[in-house]
Amino acid sequence: MLVKMCKHFNLVNKHRWNVFKLAVKAGIPWRGLVHDLSKYLPVEFIESSKFYNGKLSPYVTSRETLGYSKAWLHHKSINKHHEDYWYDWNNDSQRAAVIPYKYAVEMICDSISAGKTYLGKAWDNNKPLEYFNTEKKKEVFNPRTIDFIVSVYTQISNEGIDEAIRKKNLKEKYNKYCR
Repeated sequence: MLVKMCKHFNLVNKHRWNVFKLAVKAGIPWRGLVHDLSKYLPVEFIESSKFYNGKLSPYVTSRETLGYSKAWLHHKSINKHHEDYWYDWNNDSQRAAVIPYKYAVEMICDSISAGKTYLGKAWDNNKPLEYFNTEKKKEVFNPRTIDFIVSVYTQISNEGIDEAIRKKNLKEKYNKYCR
């Protein structure tokens, strides 16, 4: 278990470092600095270490094994860069809020970093859009947030990360789709 804990710790640090670098480019350095700090809390860290395999998120492995992930339930409930945080099961008129700019951009940085961390050399500029289109449950997103994210991921596919992940570009896209 100690070896898994060390490997998971290194993986979290690698992921957070990549998010931070992207967040600085995006003009939200503070969000990058505080990104995923809850992963070091015992409720998340212990379970994630137990289910660590280096190829897949421990949340996924825990869900496959136990049917749920206590770590994920905690993580998404306190981290505003996850779409689930903004979903209100009890609001019949509008269940999914438009995610505020800084958290929507952090979500994009998080997704890119997670893809690079887990896929390694298999990651390319098309992966964020492919993942979003095939894996994400769109019903937990506000349609305007979807349009913003798809616009950014499409630009990454066509022009690369350096062009898409720039503060001015992200602000313009967010204002176009989410304001």
